[in-house]
Amino acid sequence: MPELFNTDFPRAYGELLGEAGFRSVNADFKVFEELGFLPSGEGEHVYLEIEKDGDNTAWIARQIAALAGVETRDIGYCGLKDRHAVTRQWFSVYLPKGAEPDWQMLETDTLRVLNRARHKQKLRRGQHLCNRFSIWLRDVTANHALLDQRLQLLFEQGVPNYFGAQRFGIDSGNLALAQRILVDQVKIKNRPKRQMAISAARSYLFNLVLAERVKRDCWRQLMPQETALEVAGQALPSGPLWGRGRAPVTGAAQALEVQVLADWQPWCEPLEFTGLNQDRRALVANLQDLNWLWDGNDIRLDFALGVGCYATSVIAELVTAKLPERAPEA
Repeated sequence: MPELFNTDFPRAYGELLGEAGFRSVNADFKVFEELGFLPSGEGEHVYLEIEKDGDNTAWIARQIAALAGVETRDIGYCGLKDRHAVTRQWFSVYLPKGAEPDWQMLETDTLRVLNRARHKQKLRRGQHLCNRFSIWLRDVTANHALLDQRLQLLFEQGVPNYFGAQRFGIDSGNLALAQRILVDQVKIKNRPKRQMAISAARSYLFNLVLAERVKRDCWRQLMPQETALEVAGQALPSGPLWGRGRAPVTGAAQALEVQVLADWQPWCEPLEFTGLNQDRRALVANLQDLNWLWDGNDIRLDFALGVGCYATSVIAELVTAKLPERAPEA
């Protein structure tokens, strides 16, 4: 296998335009989850809309379970939200009988309960409509007019739909663990940790395919005889999320994927026995409702992205993001 693990994937729009401070404080990166439907007002599940500032989604789920006196498996949510951010997202709690606890007891200096309603179904991963972002880039060194032009281009053509670096863990730790599980056949008893590593492995293989198509400048268009993936009424090219079954890809795209993943069969083969089926993910992430506002050399970007798309893929086509130094997390 090739040397592990290069996560510096090629950009689609050329040289970056400058530098900017990124996530200088949590409030500089806001994510608001949009369900796309309203809770019905009745049912066995309590829906809670929660705003958090610097807290971990899984940790909040455990706090909800403890307060409600249920197992963590009875808590549902649509996806993990960034920790170093201010985010709003929905959680569901399976409470078919009995009185509800005082949900305000969840509140802290960094957590607020915004809404509560009942619904018939548990929230599932990826069930929401989109995520809306409001991001400040600080002390931008780029020429304002050039950045404006680049933003308009991203709005018109989209960005490569890479999985973000956070998917792979600190220093690609999730990928290193995937190597131990898939190749070295090490047994990991911690199920969430194992699932995260397997997910990271599938994401990395997808990114490798997308990276090659970005290099060849064929990531936005269907290749000859390629089967399209329908996303929100659009026919888009796609890449593999590896698992059991035959990949639904044909023509030149299939040949490219075989070539890119030839050296990664030690990962691909065992991924077929992890209980996951072959799936596809769009190569293009389209920005919705994009607006931006300059304040001196700071700029605020407001936009929405579909489920599973990363805002960092947008920033990666604009400027070098300078993160603040943070103490290591426990």
